[in-house]
Order: sequence, then structure tokens, then C-alpha cells
Amino acid sequence: MITPPLELNGKKYPVFIHLEDRDSSSVNIGRKGISIRLPRSISRDEMAKLIIKSKHWAKEQLEKNPLKEEIIKNYNNGDKLIVGDKEYLLSITYALKQSSSAKIHNNLINLNISSELPEPKQKEHISSLLSRIIAQQRLPELQSKIKQLNEKHFQAPLNKISFKKQKSRWGSCSSKGNINISTKLLFAPDDILESVCIHELAHLKEHNHSDRFWTLVERAMPNYKEKQQWLKQNGGEIGF
Repeated sequence: MITPPLELNGKKYPVFIHLEDRDSSSVNIGRKGISIRLPRSISRDEMAKLIIKSKHWAKEQLEKNPLKEEIIKNYNNGDKLIVGDKEYLLSITYALKQSSSAKIHNNLINLNISSELPEPKQKEHISSLLSRIIAQQRLPELQSKIKQLNEKHFQAPLNKISFKKQKSRWGSCSSKGNINISTKLLFAPDDILESVCIHELAHLKEHNHSDRFWTLVERAMPNYKEKQQWLKQNGGEIGF
């Protein structure tokens, strides 16, 4: 479902409406547009009011923090990539084929990239493959961390835990109890990653950003605002 775009400073932001089996609404600003998720059960009048309120909120956020153009890093054969406390050596080759692939063994990452693609697409393939393969290697650590935090602070039903290459969100929590964490956080200090995990775990109990939600977050991490500030100041510099 699409509603008229949000216009701001001469730019139009597409607005997408998603009706879902959920108890509350949520808004996400991404590079493709603004996604508003609403409960399927609400009336048309309630829906209209929530859409207006959500677009107003999105406008305020975009005025404070305009979306920056995504910068894809450049990687070359023989480069060393430091992710957290691990260092990887990159071996990048090119072949006449349509697809690209990656393999990892210990700290060596072999990337085989399609030479038929234009250079910007090759950079995208390298970035996506690095994100995916390192996330696969580090996923057990993330799953263990989130399960421990949940047991310690929330004891909430928890489903699937995944890394995801999210461009505009540090994490997400679905109504089914699935938690996704941005692969960009692989480059963040452990306490910053932990703060995002706690944020998403709190959504297992409160699917909103109400006072009750922030009380849950603060109870689990009293200095969470410091972590939020770190992300605001440094978040644009981390990632693949």
C-alpha cells in the first residue's frame, strides 16, 4: 500500500504502508523511502491518523538528520580487513561469469568477482559478500550474546537471531520474536553492539518506544544514552 510521498527540501521520499498482525505501529526511514507498519485490525480513521502522525515524525527526523549518500568502501587484492578483534586477509580475483562468490578459511577470505560487471557493481558485490561471509562466521557469537542478555534481563520468548546488512537500522525485532542485527555493528565496540541487542530484546516485551520500553532498556543498561550518542557520532563511519 502506497500513500503520497513526503516532500522535504525539494526531495520526495516514497511512503510505504504495511498492514501486519501487530499490536502497535512503527516507522522506519530507509534509502528506498519511509516504511510505516500498522496493525491490520485498526479502523480507516485510526489508520489515517497514524499515517499523518508517522509522516510528521519522519519529517522531523529527516530535518534533523538528512539521509547521507551511501559510500561503498574500496577493497583490493591483498588488503587486510580488521573487524572487531579479528584481522582478515583478502584474496580478490575476477572471472568471466555472471555471479560472484566468496569462501572463508580461518582469516583468509577468497572473493571471486564477475569481471562482466561495471566497477560500481563489482564494489557492491565485494561489500555484500564480505558482509555476508564474515557475519556467518560471527553469528554463533551474536546468538550466544543475545540469548545470555535475554536470560539475564528479559526472559522473553525469542525466535530466530540473524545478522543482516541493514543500511538504515541498527537492528530490528519482529512480532514473531525474530531479531536482526546490522552487520555494520561488527565494526563497533562490544558495548555498543550489546546496547543494540538490549534495545531489540526490549521490543520483545514492548513493540513500541513508550516510556515502559525505555524503562526496560535503562534497567538492563543504565548508560544506554551514551551508547546511542556513540552511534550518532560514529555510526556513519563503520560498515563494509
